[in-house]
Amino acid sequence: MLSVPESNSQALSEAVASLPESELLESMGFVRMLSADPSAGIIRAEFDVHTRFCHSGGTTAQGGFVTAWMDFTMAQAARMKAARPVWVASLEVKVSFLKRVGPGRVLAEGRVVRMGRRVAFLDASLFDAKGGLLATATSTALIEEASAS
Repeated sequence: MLSVPESNSQALSEAVASLPESELLESMGFVRMLSADPSAGIIRAEFDVHTRFCHSGGTTAQGGFVTAWMDFTMAQAARMKAARPVWVASLEVKVSFLKRVGPGRVLAEGRVVRMGRRVAFLDASLFDAKGGLLATATSTALIEEASAS
């Protein structure tokens, strides 16, 4: 697996505590949050690529899952970097599929490139268990204050 730098344990605990409902994460093959760096705006998470996510005889993950894994980490990176309760809505996402993503475990890294009060520019990478780059993504996201309701 890719080398994962040590994380701020408090930031990681807060990132894990703020995750969406578990049914959504389970349906995406979420395994765990690996690291969180609030000052850099970087989140790393692992996902299992189940054969039920795949086409071509169970050998290739459907692109929507690949996109979702990177979109998830980009949004979580933005939420953490905001340092206040916010919702992150993707306005656009561009994905480049560089290599076939097959069954197994993958690591998604989401990063904040630039963030204002209302708009964030994000990017992400998806790696295989050996650290090979599988896909990349960029996104523009709307940042909205989370309501207390």
